[in-house]
Amino acid sequence: MKKDIHPENYRIVAFKDMSNDDVFLTKSTAATSETLEVDGVEYPLIKMEISRTSHPFYTGKSKLIDTAGRIDKFKNKYAKFKK
Repeated sequence: MKKDIHPENYRIVAFKDMSNDDVFLTKSTAATSETLEVDGVEYPLIKMEISRTSHPFYTGKSKLIDTAGRIDKFKNKYAKFKK
């Protein structure tokens, strides 16, 4: 095996799903400057828009997530063409 091919900063990181505030811990090398305290221990924090606890494929529920209002902008823009 080749030496020194694995990253040095492999550590436990907290991933937070921003749509439902679910937090899970796993190992990662992702860089971040934010931290989150989980069970009295502070971990680096990575924020996510969607995860396994909120994705329709895994939950079995169809849910529309529109954080930027893009659907409303589209409907307003093309409402004048509707008869």
